Amino acid sequence: MFRSRSRDEQSTAPQETVTSANRRDPQAPKGRPTPKRSEAEALRRAVVKPPADRREAAKRAREARRAELAKQREALAGGDERYLPARDRGPVRRYARDVVDSKWHVAEFFLPLAVLILIMSMMPSVQVKNASLLLWTGVIVMILVDSLLTGFRLKKALRERFPDENRRGAVAYALMRTLQMRRMRLPKPQIARGEAPRH
Repeated sequence: MFRSRSRDEQSTAPQETVTSANRRDPQAPKGRPTPKRSEAEALRRAVVKPPADRREAAKRAREARRAELAKQREALAGGDERYLPARDRGPVRRYARDVVDSKWHVAEFFLPLAVLILIMSMMPSVQVKNASLLLWTGVIVMILVDSLLTGFRLKKALRERFPDENRRGAVAYALMRTLQMRRMRLPKPQIARGEAPRH
């Protein structure tokens, strides 16, 4: 009688040990055991698996595009070269921006001057209208002269500094930047007026 009871206790003891071993860890997150490395990798692969249908693919593409645009906006404000749009990327374009941002240009005042000339041309006085016409002609001539000088100097500087780089379109890119007011330029100027270009 005593012998059979001790055998029963010995046989149930390992089962209790196994049960306590299988019991979940109370410190595990969300009441579940911590996943093994292989399980975590499988879960990660499941997250990045191909989309099931066209709608899911379009949703993922929209999210990726939104994230890319957010990075580009930050780069345009801060000048981070890695996330700039393709047209603003590279040492040639960076140098062209610095050349424009380091000087005053007549073209950057084109919009406010155009508004002023338009208001003057609407005045009833003939003298004011004639003055607006002369001012308009003077602004156009000054912009043309300034653009020609800037383009000539920049083309020469690019040829000397970047002989092996692709310089195509850099001068036109810089001249288009002169038409924008300094505080509205994107990417934001990284150089002060009067400061020599650093690149």
